Amino acid sequence: MSFTDHEFWTVIHGMGFGAVFLLAYAGGLAGLWSFRTEFATRLGLQERLRRLMAGTWIMAAVSWLTVISGTYKVYPWYRAKPPDGADLTDYPRSYLLANENLAGWHTFGMEWKEHVAWMSPILATAVAFVVMRYGLRLADNPQVRWACIVFFTIAFLTAAVAGTFGAFITKAAPIY
Repeated sequence: MSFTDHEFWTVIHGMGFGAVFLLAYAGGLAGLWSFRTEFATRLGLQERLRRLMAGTWIMAAVSWLTVISGTYKVYPWYRAKPPDGADLTDYPRSYLLANENLAGWHTFGMEWKEHVAWMSPILATAVAFVVMRYGLRLADNPQVRWACIVFFTIAFLTAAVAGTFGAFITKAAPIY
């Protein structure tokens, strides 16, 4: 079993960073949800805060790595222009656009991935910053904590939709 350079980076971008992203989201969400004074003592909250900061910052960092690697490493291979008379299966963007039944994967799916997916690292970073800035005070401020949960979840959902589109697009027109 071997991978081409393109396949390797596609796997790192989607499955490698994606798996860490999912774990960080799950941990961060659980941490935000349970970061309440009625659930733990001050000493317990201090211990939870370290994990909460780690989970939110890891999700933010992995989200940045995912969109940057996708935009600057994987996406250029996807959008490469074929020479005249070339087999379009080696040029995913052109292949999708040339097939009326598959064009929507590019016109909607890749547009989402190219633009909307950037919301994920921005929102995840904002949540990580709020957790760092508020610290233990976050446990006493349910409105701010709920805002963090909402933004953290939106960050996850935008990335999840982008990842789903990426999987389907790669299935329809793989990068070799």
